[in-house]
Amino acid sequence: MADETTGTPVSGSILVVGGGISGITTALEAAEVGYEVFIVEKNPYLGGRVAQLNKYFPKLCPPTCGLEINFQRIKNNKNVKHFTLTEIENISGGPGNYDVTLKETPRYVNGNCTCCGKCAEACDVEIPNDFNFGMDKRKAAYLPHEMAFPQRYVLDASIIGKDAANKCREACEYNAIDLDMKAKTFNLKVASIVWATGWNPYDAKKMDNLRFGWIKNVITNMMMERLAAINGPTGGKIVRPSDGKAVSSIAFVQCAGSRDENHLPYCSYVCCLASLKQTTYIREQYPKAKVTIFYIDLRTPGRYEKFYKKVKADANVFFVKGKVAKIEEDPVTRDVLVTAENTLSGKKVQGRFDMVVLATGMEPSTATVKVPGNAKYDENNFVISGDILSTGCVKKPSDVMTSGQTATGTALKAIQTLVRR
Repeated sequence: MADETTGTPVSGSILVVGGGISGITTALEAAEVGYEVFIVEKNPYLGGRVAQLNKYFPKLCPPTCGLEINFQRIKNNKNVKHFTLTEIENISGGPGNYDVTLKETPRYVNGNCTCCGKCAEACDVEIPNDFNFGMDKRKAAYLPHEMAFPQRYVLDASIIGKDAANKCREACEYNAIDLDMKAKTFNLKVASIVWATGWNPYDAKKMDNLRFGWIKNVITNMMMERLAAINGPTGGKIVRPSDGKAVSSIAFVQCAGSRDENHLPYCSYVCCLASLKQTTYIREQYPKAKVTIFYIDLRTPGRYEKFYKKVKADANVFFVKGKVAKIEEDPVTRDVLVTAENTLSGKKVQGRFDMVVLATGMEPSTATVKVPGNAKYDENNFVISGDILSTGCVKKPSDVMTSGQTATGTALKAIQTLVRR
């Protein structure tokens, strides 16, 4: 447990790096049987990728369905302490006796914040909204999203020292704006570490033939999740980014970066299901819209086969087995022109669509940022073994349900490290 005056662990504790669904589940499973757990998250909120989804399998729940319950569990459990806007700088020692150095980035908003929003009203600077993948802008004083945990605003570092920051401070009635906050470094001593830093969408700009970033009406599957979400950039209305037009035809390009020796050689597991799910978003919103799915193989493991069959039975959904070779834009209408080979017929096919969604692959966060400690990786940068444990999508491509299951098992392994002491 921790010393109440300093928060420093005085006995075996567990550090969970990453506050997404896997990290939260690992932390709660350990904390609720009596172990002290620290959650470290680099974002200003917990929830990870799940918070950005419109719905998730298996029940097609909105993020509020699972995250709200878990946030309540965290708030009600004295064994859990969380640090947001914090990253790991160094790890030394080994199982049973780790010394971890952490760096916390200033939020410039203290615990007095009531989320009244007066700072955002006063702020006259806008920045790209990374929560919505840059599809809109937000004030430089912002709440990351409606159900952010902790419920506290953030000031973007770009306005510190400028008039916009002073306006935010003057507008706050609760003295919650602290422009003198500095980055700080601190240490934790823990007995076990679980790496749960999740995944990033594969950079679609690396695939020249798919023209992402060049053609505005070509988006990624995570961008589609935000378009469909009620708290997204369009209030849940699925429209073309170029002109706000309602869509009547849309194409999904599967394995955009996955199963490709030049990009991600493995199957990302969730991409097929994500496109099938997003097809239902479109068909519910636009009953007359037509959807075409270009695929190599459709993989809907286990219980999800029934969902695939339901979507396939829709007369307005078409499946083309073939890899997309080229995507172009009609310069007049800004429609998207897709060229592919139908491997079943052996013929080249072309289609015109209002919008194209790339089912981009799932890349572990450790492909770009390694664990600063004794971790081992497979050939695709997933964390697979070593003294530092791993769980969720940094361990292997997984859906939300599987991530929760593996996190429970990882919590047990972390506890065993403490017990063996």
